[in-house]
Amino acid sequence: MNDKKYTWLLYLIVTTIVLTIAVQGYWNYKNYLLNKQYFTNQVQVSLDNALDTYYADLAESNEMTIIESDSIYFNEDPHSFNPDSILRNIEFEYKNIHDKGISGFTKLNDSSGGYSFKKGQEHISKIKVLRGKKATDSIKLLKGITSIFISIKNDSLDFSKLNPLVEKELKRKQLDIPFALKHFKGDSLFNSINLKKADSNFLKAESKSTFLKNNEKLIIAYPNATHIILKQGLSTIIISTLLVFVIIGCLLYLLKIIQQQKQLAEVKNDLISNITHEFKTPIATIGVALESIKNFNVIDNKEKTKSYLNISSNQLSKLNVMVEKLLETATLDSDNLKLNKEAYTINDILDAILAKHKLQCENKTINFLGSSKNIVGIVDSFHFENAINNILDNAIKYGGDVINIELSQDAKDFYVSISDNGNSITKANTDKIFEKFYRIPKGNTHDVKGFGIGLYYTKKIIEKHNGTINLDLSNNLTTFKITLPND
Repeated sequence: MNDKKYTWLLYLIVTTIVLTIAVQGYWNYKNYLLNKQYFTNQVQVSLDNALDTYYADLAESNEMTIIESDSIYFNEDPHSFNPDSILRNIEFEYKNIHDKGISGFTKLNDSSGGYSFKKGQEHISKIKVLRGKKATDSIKLLKGITSIFISIKNDSLDFSKLNPLVEKELKRKQLDIPFALKHFKGDSLFNSINLKKADSNFLKAESKSTFLKNNEKLIIAYPNATHIILKQGLSTIIISTLLVFVIIGCLLYLLKIIQQQKQLAEVKNDLISNITHEFKTPIATIGVALESIKNFNVIDNKEKTKSYLNISSNQLSKLNVMVEKLLETATLDSDNLKLNKEAYTINDILDAILAKHKLQCENKTINFLGSSKNIVGIVDSFHFENAINNILDNAIKYGGDVINIELSQDAKDFYVSISDNGNSITKANTDKIFEKFYRIPKGNTHDVKGFGIGLYYTKKIIEKHNGTINLDLSNNLTTFKITLPND
C-alpha cells in the first residue's frame, strides 16, 4: 500500500469514528428529550388523575341538581346563561315551593325527592335533587336527560386532601419527587402548598382537568430531575456507548494492522534489498577469485592461489554466518529453540569475549569493570555469548570511542551493563531498537550493514533466560542493561 492510499484510508477511518460518535451522541440526546417529555407527561397525568379523584370524592358529599326538560322557557338565550346562576334561581324557587307551597309545582310521585313545574296542565320540566353517594351512583343510570347541572358548593381546593392524592399518583408512576401546588383564580394566587420545596429551577405544568372553572388554574411545580431521566435511559446509553467503543476499537485495531502491514512491507523490501547487497558482495568476491585462478594461470603460483583460496574461504564463511543468523532468527519465535543451561562463571565468559574484541579493534578502548567476586549464572553459554557479542559489535561499529562493561550482583539477580559514549541511538529509536529487522536509518540503506536482527536476537535470548534487557540514554551514554536471575 502506497502512502497516498494509506493517507486516504486514515482520513476515512478518522471520519468514520467522528461520525459514529456524533450520530450516537445525537441519538442519545434525542432519546433524553423523549424521556424528558415522557417524564413531563407523567407528572401532568398524575396531577389530572389526582384532581379527578379529588372531585369524585367531593361529589359524594355535595348536592347534585338535575333538570330534565324538553321545553323549559327562558327569557333569554339559554346558552348565554351561567350554570351557577341557573342553579341558584332553581334552588331559590325550589325552596319557595318547598317552604310556601306555591301553586304551579307538583311533587313528583317517585323517590327522587324532586318536583315538576306545570304550565297550565302540562308538565314542562322536572327538578330532581340528589345528594352525596346517591348522586354519584345515580348519574350512571340517567337516560334521556337534556340538561344536567352539578352544583359543588366548595369555592376553593382543599390541599390537605389533594396533596396526598397527588403524592399517591406520582408514586404509582414511580416518580418519588418533591412538588408544590399553586391554585390561581384569575391572575391572583388563591392558595398554595409545599412552596418551600420548590426553587427557581423547578419546571411547571398546568392541570387540564375539566372540573376547574374558566378562571381557575392549578399548577404543579416539580424538579427537572435530570438524574431520574438519565436513570430511565441508562441501559440504552450504556449499550450505545459500548457499541461506540467497540466500533472505534475495531477501526483503530484495523488501522494498526494496516500500519503494521505497511511497515512490514517496507521492512521486507528493505531486507530483501539489503540481503541481496550483502550476499552479492562475497559471491562476487569468490567469483573473481575463482576466475583469476582459472583464467590467469595463478594456479602455478602457489602464493596467489593460496591467497585467492583464503579470500574465497573467508567469503564463504561470511555467507554461512549470514545464513545461520537468518535461520536462528526464524527459530526464535517458536518453541524449537532449546537452551542448554548450565552453571558458568560469568566473569570468565565476559573476559573471553573482551579479549577477542580487543584484538579486532585497536582504535577503541574497552574496559571491563568486573565484580570483585566470581558470579555464577545458569545460562546457555553459546547463546549468552552471542547475545553479548551482538551488543559489543553494535557499540564498536556505531558507538563511541570508550566502551565499558560492568558486572554486578544482588541477592536475586546479576546484571551486565554495556555502555559507550556514542550518540548514534536517539530517543526516537528507543522503542524500535529491539524490533526484528529494524535498523537505525542512515540515509542510504546499504550504508547500514547487517539485517537488523542482532538486538532482536539478543532480546529473545535474554527473555528465554527469564531475564530483561533495557536501553538507557542518560548521562550522555548509550547503556544496555541485562538483568538475569541467579538461578
